[in-house]
Formats: sequence, structure tokens, C-alpha cells
Amino acid sequence: MTDEELRNMICRGLTCRIDKRKNCNEKMDQFLQRCFYHSGQYSSEDHFSKLDKKLKEKEGGRLSNRLFYLSIPPSIFVDAVRCARRRASSEQGWTRVIVEKPFGRDSKSSVELTRGLKEYLCEDQIFRIDHYLGEELIENLLVLRFSNLVFEPLWSRNHIRNVQVIFSEDIGIEGRGKYFDNYGIIRDIMQNHLLQILALFAMETPVSLDAEDIRNEKVKVLRSMRPLQLEDVVVGQYKGCTEGITSYPAYTDDPNVTKNSLTPTFAAATFFINNARWDGVPFLMIAGKGLHSKRAEVRVQFRHVPGNLYKQKFGTDLDKATNELVLRSQPDEAVYLKINNKVPGLGLRLDCSDLNLLYKSRYPREVPDAYERLLLDAVEGERRLFIRSDELDAAWALFTPLLKELEEKKVMPELYPYGSRGPEGVHYLAAKHNVRWGDLSCDDL
Repeated sequence: MTDEELRNMICRGLTCRIDKRKNCNEKMDQFLQRCFYHSGQYSSEDHFSKLDKKLKEKEGGRLSNRLFYLSIPPSIFVDAVRCARRRASSEQGWTRVIVEKPFGRDSKSSVELTRGLKEYLCEDQIFRIDHYLGEELIENLLVLRFSNLVFEPLWSRNHIRNVQVIFSEDIGIEGRGKYFDNYGIIRDIMQNHLLQILALFAMETPVSLDAEDIRNEKVKVLRSMRPLQLEDVVVGQYKGCTEGITSYPAYTDDPNVTKNSLTPTFAAATFFINNARWDGVPFLMIAGKGLHSKRAEVRVQFRHVPGNLYKQKFGTDLDKATNELVLRSQPDEAVYLKINNKVPGLGLRLDCSDLNLLYKSRYPREVPDAYERLLLDAVEGERRLFIRSDELDAAWALFTPLLKELEEKKVMPELYPYGSRGPEGVHYLAAKHNVRWGDLSCDDL
């Protein structure tokens, strides 16, 4: 396409959000005039030499830094990196490469990819991007824990009964059948997005907020985790259903999905961390598509109050008296704490209420997109929210044996209706550890 065609395409989704008061159109025009299109083959060093020549024309002899974003098929990552390194690196400033997931399909392919990238780049030049780590939820998780005295003493097996990391979408694969059928929900969501959140939640206090100090603590958590067992995992796949006059397709109705596909669109798993802080605490993780709601949150259920004087006021359901801390990213950013309080009146009746920080009420300004934060971090060389190679190795070491067993044994996913709350097996998995999934109740925010 021409430069003008590219600019027209960008313009359709471009907004001026940060400062709407003045010169918005002028600023957008200035930005668009700095957008250019250059066509070439990812594996052609000659084509990258032409790109280098074009970049030098735009740079005009100024000190230049170059950031390559590889949102391309993983099979050509290494070819593109080789060509960029040899023919289009900055001669004066830094050169960095953002790599978009997936980072392999298992431990072996991940190691091969890392080896290929490091043949041309050092670790400090590689930014493995996981857009989920740019969400406000992630930043607030660290602030909430490490800057509030009220939470830090409670952050252990002594006070926390279980932790739930939940990701659900109310849509299916939406035309991504070819990609999704090759990877599935475990590789697509759990092994990267949700496991990174779990590591950040469970890590020890880092020496500083420096990227390496934080990533060192995350690696320790991942290496302390008990290998996943098949009996601690539930997999499901959404099937078609009809509600009124509306019909919803099954996963296998997608033309790019094989009709007898066993690829899970839903998975739930229980993790345990074998260290002094978390010994015996179940971390329950759920990820699914085609469910009843769109939700992404971390839910912390605290232990019951020993010898609770008011347990009779809650009846026999002690879960209603359990304090919960919830950090929610979707649908609306929020942090809320469930507490027990007395209902006003002459009698003594207890109720469960929320101390609620709803972002859109407290902070009416627009929340930046996760990619904005991560791209700016990459430009500034801030690696705190990017995945290091040893983190990736530890994450794949947890999931690869499970994935291999699922595929070798051809484990049949439990079918669940599109738009439902997922397969019934998730309830049994939770009950096995005396836990009720937080997002399965209807009385939430």
C-alpha cells in the first residue's frame, strides 16, 4: 500500500485522548505525517537493506534508535531478526526487538526459539510482550501489596485460604480457528497471561522495583510450583446452543477447525507453591471462551474467623462470611474488599458488603491501553513487565508435561453450552479443595 493508504487506515482508529483541549487535529496530522509503509520479505536481507536506506533518509543523520515489533507468525521470527540485525540495526543508538506471543508450543520449541533469537540478539534487546501485563490490574497488584501495611501481613498461608485467577470471555474464537486449534486455551491464555499474574501475586518482596529484581522473584515462584497433575485439571469445549431465535455456533463449526478437534476452549487447574509462604494454599486458575460473561480478575479468599461469634447469623454457609479481596481488570477496573457488617436496625442481622474502589468513579480520566504502556516501556528500556528467557523456561516446564499427556491420551474435553458458566467439572475441581469459584455466583458486582 502507499503511505497515504496506510495513513487512512490508521486514521480510522486514531484518537487524541491525552489532551483534548487544544490542537488535537494538528497533533494527529503531525503524527500521521511520520507514518510510512515499506514492503518486503521477512527473510530477505536485501529487502531489509532497502528498509535501512529508507530509515536513514528519515533519520537525517540524527542519533537514531530502532525498535522492531514482530507481530508476525512465530515460524519467521528468527529470519526477521537475522535480517534486521545484519542489515537494519541502528549504527549509533540502540536496536531492540519486541516479540509477540506465542513463544513456542512447549519447552523444546520455546528453547529453540530463544536460542535462535540469541544468535543475533542479546537478552537485553529482546522484549517478549504479553499485553496482559500492561493492564492496570498488574501495576495495582504490586502497589496494593507492597505499599499498604494492612495487606502485607495477611499475604500468606496463615490468612489466605485460596487464590483464584479468572479469565472468561463471552465470545468464541471469532475467526481465529486456524491459530487457536493449533494452540488451545492453555497455551493461549494460561501459560503466559495468567501464570504471570500468579507469579507477581505470590512472589516475595523484591529488593527494588528494578526489572531484574522483580523478574528474579517471579522465577523463584515458578520454580517452586508443584508440577501439574491431570487430576487437578479440567478441560472443556463449547458446543452450539439456541436461545429463543438466536443460535450460537459450536467451536467445531468454525471452518478452520477440524470436526473432531479435542482442542480445549476452557481449562481450569489447581496449582500449589512449595515454599514457606504458600505451602498448602490452592491457586485455582480458570480460562475460557464462549462463557456467560467477560471477566478478568484475581480473587483472594481469606480464611474463616476462628470461633466466629456471629456464625449463627450467617446460617450454615460459612462462605458468606468469608472476606474476599478482588482485583478486577474487566469489565470495569475495580478493587474491592468484601467485609461483614451489621444491617442498620433494632435487630442483629449481618450482611456482606463491598468496600469498593471503582476506577471509573474515582478516576474518571481514560485509562491508557495496555499496549501503550508496554510500547513506551520498550522505548525507554524498562523491562519490568516483559518476560525473561528463564521465566519462559520455568513456565513451559510447568505446562509441557500436562499438554503432552492431554494430547497423548486424547483426553476428551467436557462439552458446555455456548454462553454458559462452563463445564460441570470445574465445580468438582473446586470442591476437591473446599473452594467455590468466585465468578460462579450471581450476587457479585
